[in-house]
Amino acid sequence: MMRIGAEELQERRAAGLSRVLITGGTGFLGSHIAAALLKAGCRVTILARSSKRLPARDRVGRLADWFGLEPAARERLTVAEGDILDPGWVVEAMNGTPALGRVDEIVHCASDTSFSERKRPEVEAANIGGLRNVLDLAARSACSFFHHVSTAFVAGARDGLCREEWVESGPFTNVYEETKARGEIQARDICRREGIRLSVYRPSIVYGDSRTGRTLRFNALYYPVKAAVLLRDIYASDIRERGGAKAAAMGVRTDPDGRVHLPIRIEVGPQGGLNLVPIDHCVEVFMALREECLGGGIFHIANSRPKRIEDIVGYAERYFGIRGIEACGAEAFETRPRNALERLYDSHLEAYRPYMQDLRTYEIRNSAPALAKRGLACPEFNEDVFRRCMAFAVEAGWGTRLFPA
Repeated sequence: MMRIGAEELQERRAAGLSRVLITGGTGFLGSHIAAALLKAGCRVTILARSSKRLPARDRVGRLADWFGLEPAARERLTVAEGDILDPGWVVEAMNGTPALGRVDEIVHCASDTSFSERKRPEVEAANIGGLRNVLDLAARSACSFFHHVSTAFVAGARDGLCREEWVESGPFTNVYEETKARGEIQARDICRREGIRLSVYRPSIVYGDSRTGRTLRFNALYYPVKAAVLLRDIYASDIRERGGAKAAAMGVRTDPDGRVHLPIRIEVGPQGGLNLVPIDHCVEVFMALREECLGGGIFHIANSRPKRIEDIVGYAERYFGIRGIEACGAEAFETRPRNALERLYDSHLEAYRPYMQDLRTYEIRNSAPALAKRGLACPEFNEDVFRRCMAFAVEAGWGTRLFPA
């Protein structure tokens, strides 16, 4: 099929004729991008699977309710049922799946974010095989622009400045980083061959809305905090209801002011921290780059001010009524080995450890002009933002009460 140029694409966008296909549209980032595009007047098709409880259309409809989409925006929304892991879906789509229609742009957000090496087959199937199927659809359709959502951590296990350029080799921290880097190269090669413009977006650690605290996902930033709160509740209950023998064995106590003392040391380095970007900024940057950078490119979406673990520990202790969590250097564990509670806590955080003291910084040269034009800067992750995010997390039951049955 004939692909349109940048000028015609702009014209189709302005006239409300351009259709965007989104994969991963029921996920965290994909759903937010879909909502933003719909609110901006775009025609959007979300590729979604049915779950055991809900058909694809109802899953998307539930998200539309959560985002508060107006009727006019919902009229521009189409749901196409399919699975990127199924290459047969591409054939069906090209043979005239009614819900799909013409596709001018594809935003590929679907991925498997598992870090575990034992899940390598599933991660490769999604991040390499699934991407290949979507690229096949792009190549065989009228798609003129492929927007690939990757991760800043394709930089792999290195320190210092990470540039907005292709990563051809590792070493990588885990299978997720590796497959996302390989996926970028795959997208580059196929889009070059097929004459499709390509933008690669590399967000760092994405958390909830910095203004409201709302989120659909409770991992990354949330998981270590949730683990500490869970331990607080378990041992506070033991002290309150059963005399506290198990708590005492772990060195846990309740202080006179009611705060629970958890003797947990978290290993930190002299520099670095969590590179945190709120979902609202991430989506605003995506929208700006989509509109301003019609030639494509590689774009980091990162925070120039990483947040120290020590600061987050302080926020969590004050908000959740906890004491005793201490950030310290590696030498502290040489003189005094980890206690039982620390070993228990660490077992929950092993996958996240490489990101808790990130010594990498991320170049934003390619996106800087568009961000400056729109007046966009990444919000600081401060205690007020932390409190908004955690208040929503608690209210939502860390996700369990997000969508009541």
